[in-house]
Amino acid sequence: MDHNGLADPYIKLHLLPGASKANKLRTKTLRNTLNPTWNETLTYYGITDEDMIRKTLRISVCDEDKFRHNEFIGETRVPLKKLKPNHTKTFSICLEKQLPVDKTEDKSLEERGRILISLKYSSQKQGLLVGIVRCAHLAAMDANGYSDPYVKTYLKPDVDKKSKHKTAVKKKTLNPEFNEEFCYEIKHGDLAKKTLEVTVWDYDIGKSNDFIGGVVLGINAKGERLKHWFDCLKNKDKRIERWHTLTNELPGAVLSD
Repeated sequence: MDHNGLADPYIKLHLLPGASKANKLRTKTLRNTLNPTWNETLTYYGITDEDMIRKTLRISVCDEDKFRHNEFIGETRVPLKKLKPNHTKTFSICLEKQLPVDKTEDKSLEERGRILISLKYSSQKQGLLVGIVRCAHLAAMDANGYSDPYVKTYLKPDVDKKSKHKTAVKKKTLNPEFNEEFCYEIKHGDLAKKTLEVTVWDYDIGKSNDFIGGVVLGINAKGERLKHWFDCLKNKDKRIERWHTLTNELPGAVLSD
């Protein structure tokens, strides 16, 4: 790609559908070579069973350019369903020119990161314990390429917003660890009527905080979000931890801080 007949290659990864800054990973750049060896491991945290069936890993090779836009060299794609748990699989694949991204995929639900939530109904405390464990690959909201994230939870319906809980703010990170737990006093029988709204925000001094993304768990949710809630109701006193995808739109959510 360069005048000297060489390139300065690096690799970037995205998970499709839903490519966004939040799920981009990249290697370091190697200088002046057409036969780069990286030996780097890049990790996606919070990959769900649903992702393993639905998602494809896009691997793009690019040439880093100091003064112009980085140039695209080639790409390849690996559907995650080709992989088996705990088995390393080696591929030797030809790079292709840029493949089209499916534009029909639902743009409204852009993926904004992942959150690890634990749920437990405690008979002793007569309440629902909601654990906000950590987030991964959050969308960057600040000019420095990071966010200052914190998490809010509501148990709805909730007329006077008494159910609001907030974690501490973690500075300048897209992979915050919170390890905080909130208790909602509620009869086990009433939980089926409730939904848990979990939203992640970027803290900003002096102006309103930015909404990063959220997830709603409950009896009207779908897929993993419904299953997590259902497993919690079914297994009293058992702590159940699951990763969930954050999206940029929540029907009926409280999107002001």
